[in-house]
Amino acid sequence: MSQAAFSALAAFLHARSGLVLGPDKLYLVETRLGALMKREKIADLGALVARISSPTGEALAREVVELMTTNETFFFRDGKPFDHVKTTALKRLHAARPPGQPIRIWSAACSTGQEAYSLAMIVDEARPWLGDRRVEIIGTDLSRDVLARAREGLYSQFEVQRGLPIQMLVKYFRQEGASWRLCEAIRAMVTWREFNLLGDLRPLGRFDIVFCRNVLIYFDQPTKARVLAAIAAQMPPDGVLYLGGAETVLGITDRFAAVAGERGVYEPVAGPRTAAA
Repeated sequence: MSQAAFSALAAFLHARSGLVLGPDKLYLVETRLGALMKREKIADLGALVARISSPTGEALAREVVELMTTNETFFFRDGKPFDHVKTTALKRLHAARPPGQPIRIWSAACSTGQEAYSLAMIVDEARPWLGDRRVEIIGTDLSRDVLARAREGLYSQFEVQRGLPIQMLVKYFRQEGASWRLCEAIRAMVTWREFNLLGDLRPLGRFDIVFCRNVLIYFDQPTKARVLAAIAAQMPPDGVLYLGGAETVLGITDRFAAVAGERGVYEPVAGPRTAAA
């Protein structure tokens, strides 16, 4: 594998998805793209880059991006952000919004849907005090394949055992062979949309709650700043942004400020402002 071909692939992935592919990720290229290259009878990485860069290579280019994107997710991942939504954010937003105005929640880079469905289950359990308040949940990802899985709402035994409380499994799922199907009522609460975080967020509308967790770690600093600024522009002053526990806005942007005592929880700061140096 030539360094020039690897660099060309890295530049392509960065332009298309924001993904930073460092020299230490050579093994990922070999493990994730090997089968595709064999299937397409592509001899080497240079030939692959030529194919996906050609006018007729869009379908293959999309497949390469999807294969190189990490899709790790599970229900109620890390727990505390979901607790904060349930005990704090949702109640505060419900009290602040006039009747008839929906609360809008975005699960960005939602993968196979566990995060968005976790939020939907929280909303369903809050229905006694939410009353007829409409809550719109949008799940987006750049991968058509993972969105198709999310829409289906069918998960393996392993997937439902990762983070999903047993009482929610019993309440919201039914067993189908070796898998578990999420009930129609919860599936209907989420709208799925193919979307690239590097794209224009404005058509998605405004969001009161944004989950963009464990996504920014794959971006370089300028891309992180660009994405965070775009998210901030789509949020009201009392909105809430949730990042991964290992992610921060410090030194990247001043469009968000940390919520005291809450790891990975941020609130918008009035803008527009420039990213911090």
